[in-house]
Amino acid sequence: VQLQASGGGLVQAGGSLRLSCAASVNIYTFDAMGWYRQAPGGQRELVASITRAGSTIVVDSVKGRFTISRDNAKNTVYLQMNSLKPEDTGVYYCRARDNVPYIYWGMGTLVTVSS
Repeated sequence: VQLQASGGGLVQAGGSLRLSCAASVNIYTFDAMGWYRQAPGGQRELVASITRAGSTIVVDSVKGRFTISRDNAKNTVYLQMNSLKPEDTGVYYCRARDNVPYIYWGMGTLVTVSS
């Protein structure tokens, strides 16, 4: 299983980015997929997740600004990030969990928000 994250970059505060996580397998394989981020000097933390059934969790710090979604036909999960803030800066990782459970991580994509 491979998870390919993309879409990061440098953006000014208030701007938007959309991250994509493309899986090498059918994403129905996974009970849930999610996005985590690791700020400089910080720990990796959950940002948002989505289950096979489409239920979502978005953490309070990004609620109302970030949206997680999935395209089953493309085996891809997205993170739409709007109204970005400098504190959203970090490396964003895609994660998937199957029913074993086994956890898969993708390589991170860097998001830098300038003030």
